[in-house]
Amino acid sequence: MKQCMDSDNLHRRFKKIIGQVNAIDRMIDEDVPCEDILSQINAAKSALNKAGKIILEGHIEHCVSDAIRNGSLEDIKSFTKAIERFANMQ
Repeated sequence: MKQCMDSDNLHRRFKKIIGQVNAIDRMIDEDVPCEDILSQINAAKSALNKAGKIILEGHIEHCVSDAIRNGSLEDIKSFTKAIERFANMQ
């Protein structure tokens, strides 16, 4: 596993997100009011954004800082891609 990832933390978060998405799916079949479903979708989206932030922070703290120390231009360029992908999640 990459050193930049707190895999246990991320696995816990994604299991929770999966549970949230499954609950949203059940809410549709149970004819739950739309505003309640939208509220749960927003909660799942927020949880995904938080997981993305954790991954991005790890990338900066480990991968990018290593790339700067080693002078790896290719790895530094990957930072730009990571920022773009995170920004697109918003």
